Amino acid sequence: MLIAAFDIGGTSVKYGIVSSLGEILEEDSYPTNAIMGGRYVVNKVIEKAIQLKGKWNIKGISVSSAGQINTNKGLVIYANDNIPGFTGINLIEEIQKHTGLSVRAENDVNCAAIGESWKGNAQGLSDFLCVTIGTGIGGALYLNGSLYRGSSYAAGEIGHLTLYPGGKKCACGKLGCFEQYASSKALEFLISEKMDKKYGLKEFFQITRDGNKLGIEIFNHWINDITTGLASVVHLINIDTIIIGGGVSSQGDFLLKAIQESLYEKIMPNHKRKLYIKLAYNANKANLLGATKHFISSK
Repeated sequence: MLIAAFDIGGTSVKYGIVSSLGEILEEDSYPTNAIMGGRYVVNKVIEKAIQLKGKWNIKGISVSSAGQINTNKGLVIYANDNIPGFTGINLIEEIQKHTGLSVRAENDVNCAAIGESWKGNAQGLSDFLCVTIGTGIGGALYLNGSLYRGSSYAAGEIGHLTLYPGGKKCACGKLGCFEQYASSKALEFLISEKMDKKYGLKEFFQITRDGNKLGIEIFNHWINDITTGLASVVHLINIDTIIIGGGVSSQGDFLLKAIQESLYEKIMPNHKRKLYIKLAYNANKANLLGATKHFISSK
């Protein structure tokens, strides 16, 4: 069985043809153009899904999406203005109506967690926290062997923990949210604010690895904000494994070791005794795999 999986993010929409065994047979992406609004974004997904339907013998479509998603109905319960007008759209109804195929939808970070549980570094784990660091920061909780969605499909919103009361305004409307200081977007802001030369993230990480003093200072500041937020979560749920995903996870051990060293210094002895921190095995592919597994499991 083949599924067309989509991952709707604020910057890009990734898509792939994925088998029921977790093999990704085709994979690509295109710009979200989120400024055009939620309807535009969904219409582009429909357009691409119809193209894929003409090329592959797909049995369904599964969507991993930014925002709080009622996974039973496919409704976007809430999405901030990173994708204007996205709140209130029913992904399942809209896509099913135009493609004639069965459709499933789930929150993007939940899909990352499902993907890592199925084919990644969370295989066999009954309890873990998945954290994605990208344009924002997302969280997903696996407890007692299953995804914990919360009473209104909104569990795991760690990006909106208050890190600095009265701090920077967040897209959610609050002040001082975790993701305003610890996301990759926040790191980009630090770089532009503190460095004379304009660096992209890839180049910034490279000069930091090479020993650039200002780069190291900015990197450490950013890591400190990441681990201050994570420490609160660890103390709250006493989890034994954290999976770090999102685009910055491609930095590998350089990022992993920095997070480990900083976080272990901030948590109580009993909390760190059995705490393991791992990078997502499937990186950005975890969402496509998770969307596929969600489709298979919900049939």
